[in-house]
Amino acid sequence: MGIMVNKNNLENSELTRRINDDLRDKMNTGMEVPEGEDPDFAEDSEYVKDLKTTSRFGWIWIVLALLAILALIIIVFL
Repeated sequence: MGIMVNKNNLENSELTRRINDDLRDKMNTGMEVPEGEDPDFAEDSEYVKDLKTTSRFGWIWIVLALLAILALIIIVFL
């Protein structure tokens, strides 16, 4: 019984090693990224296509959110 379990462990570890080697080889040969380029392609996506930059009054939304949080804290604890 012990010999069979040991043999199965050796076969499983050999199989795992071969799979890891194969995946590592595929990863190294499949993705050649030139120097200085971003490999996630986020700028090429469709959802980024029509976005606009934040206007100069965008900070007002942050201040309003902070004031709302402060008001909730005051209401709850006082």
